[in-house]
Amino acid sequence: MAKPKRYAAGRARALGLATRGTTAPNRLRRVDRWLVGVHGHLLRSADAPPVVVDLGYGATPVTTVELLARVRAVRADAQVVGLEIDPERVAAAQAATTDGLAFRRGGFELAGLRPLVVRALNVLRQYDEQPALEAWATLRAGLAAGGLLVEGTCDEIGRRACWVALDADGPRTLTLAAHLPSLQRPSDLAERLPKALIHHNVEGEPVHGLLTALDAAWDRAAAYAPYGARQRWVAACETLDWPQAGPVRHRLGELTVPWDSLNGGQETPCSTATSRRSP
Repeated sequence: MAKPKRYAAGRARALGLATRGTTAPNRLRRVDRWLVGVHGHLLRSADAPPVVVDLGYGATPVTTVELLARVRAVRADAQVVGLEIDPERVAAAQAATTDGLAFRRGGFELAGLRPLVVRALNVLRQYDEQPALEAWATLRAGLAAGGLLVEGTCDEIGRRACWVALDADGPRTLTLAAHLPSLQRPSDLAERLPKALIHHNVEGEPVHGLLTALDAAWDRAAAYAPYGARQRWVAACETLDWPQAGPVRHRLGELTVPWDSLNGGQETPCSTATSRRSP
């Protein structure tokens, strides 16, 4: 791919490409719900007001405004900073600035901030895999001690989403999340896999094995279909022959698995041509 452009951002330089800009109200509600529900303790236990960065918020700052409300539900003094590489988007977002909410030009270097949490949804989709993994490393290095990076992809209205949780040491979990009434099969989530995994969704690779096993569990749970998609999903997840990471949030349409169940403990997915890991 072409070398990313760099834009001046104060004394530093913003690293990366401008996002496509697509956004919509509530598009990121699933990842936000997971963030405050599973990792809210990070915000609550911070000694100083925690800084949360929304990286690449897009053409409008609506999801950044929503993020502030959601993190302040668990930590009233949390500060949210929306970062965009496109200076016109930053200028347009200034009208939404309020107490605890600011907008700056910045990219993977995080504009010199040391946030406790970075949410980067639909940012790395346009990158090749290796540059995306390099962006992971840059973002992780910019986290505050004990910080969390959440990186992934969702559809245009937020009904299907997949994201990876990473800390300073590397990726820890993959979460699949869906609006269950509109989900035909669990493997429909494959098109929303993060960049680090999406090209590995081929026969013989662990992430393909996960989705195949989840489809099989979904088929076995067909008897629950008359009770609704939620009951069928819960039954499928409960009988899934694959390691899972807690807390269990199946009823919310979520499934979280350990990263090392997908790649043998490596940060980058390992090819089964040289390494095969059984679920």
